Amino acid sequence: MISFTVTAVVFGVVFLAELPDKTALAGLVLGTRYRASYVFAGVAAAFALHVALAVAAGSVLTLLPQQIVSALTGVLFLGGAAVLLMTKGGADGDAEVRRPENQSFWKVSGAGFMLILVAEFGDLTQIMTANLAARYDDPLSVGLGAVLALWAVAGLGIVGGKALMKRVPLRLITKVAALLMLGLGLWSLWEAVTG
Repeated sequence: MISFTVTAVVFGVVFLAELPDKTALAGLVLGTRYRASYVFAGVAAAFALHVALAVAAGSVLTLLPQQIVSALTGVLFLGGAAVLLMTKGGADGDAEVRRPENQSFWKVSGAGFMLILVAEFGDLTQIMTANLAARYDDPLSVGLGAVLALWAVAGLGIVGGKALMKRVPLRLITKVAALLMLGLGLWSLWEAVTG
């Protein structure tokens, strides 16, 4: 059974954390060069794979005693908040993909898939998704919220990233995501202490 509350919380946290990431900018670059639907298909498939791996890792954590899981997720959330607060501007460069010879679906979606597969492996949002899966012990709801958030950011990056960045400062998005992670980290540590 899917918990809409858990799905919504995960969506919000992952969405805000992914917005200032380099993959949103990479999606924007790919979306301006190639057919948006082809780019999105490849990017969406790569994000789905990353979420499945993160949820599986987080589900394994639920086998540990709850106090240890709360302490571990609390520390990881605090670390994620620190990483977001220390990054300058939220994006650490553009990823470059060689232009395919033609605009075929398989070449364009394959380029998007490989870019995200490599760029997102071990990324903050993947680690955060694993933490959320461990925290809520609801892999389906966490996976759904995370994949929908990542797809939404990818869609925004591919279709309307420039317009969004003109209206909402990237620093503000980064700070809101960091504050949410800080709150989740402190809450998890409180649960670990109070047992």
